Amino acid sequence: VSPMSPSLTDRLVVQLRAAILSGRIAPGSIVVEPRLAEEYSVSKTPVREALRLLTSQGLLTVLPKKGYLVRTMGLHDVQEPLARRMLLEPPAAAAAAGFLPQELTVKLRQLLDTQAALSAADPLGAMKAAQDFHQAIADASRNSRLADSLRRCFDETARAHHVLPGLQHYMGAPTELAEHEALYAAIAAADARAAEEAMRVHLRSIRTAMAQQFTDPGSLWA
Repeated sequence: VSPMSPSLTDRLVVQLRAAILSGRIAPGSIVVEPRLAEEYSVSKTPVREALRLLTSQGLLTVLPKKGYLVRTMGLHDVQEPLARRMLLEPPAAAAAAGFLPQELTVKLRQLLDTQAALSAADPLGAMKAAQDFHQAIADASRNSRLADSLRRCFDETARAHHVLPGLQHYMGAPTELAEHEALYAAIAAADARAAEEAMRVHLRSIRTAMAQQFTDPGSLWA
């Protein structure tokens, strides 16, 4: 494959994005083109393009003459995507309940059951099921631009779960599971207004749980 091939750049974007979102490349790390080119056995050209794309996605910032800084996860960094979610997700939930594709309730039920089953033994697996639950609702809104915008927000929230270990316990919390059940019930009943309000309630709870990671003396940020 040519170093200039878009497919090579695309693969690098996927791999580097996954490493950043999972915390394998930690917040605050500096990444440089030569080191990444060596690690992934490619030339610097596709690495440069991949880093440019990840910068445009908000995961990196440019450090002139030094490289790229992986965006940190301060309180603002977790609250900003949640603010966008508060603007976009309640209407998406209402739209999903209004359209209610036949397969949606089955998929949501499976994801909720998976989250509950994994919440104790595999909190990150439970988090992935929860992320897929929210994405399924966004996709069911039939608004592709809204769903794509939310996908980036969900990725940032998932990243917070990886790099703030205290959040992982939240995946099995009774509040989290109960609020997902309330969302499911409203959507399954095709009650758009109830689905919209259930999503707002849920996002407020997520915001509170994330804020506690920065104020709890036992947290990573003490």
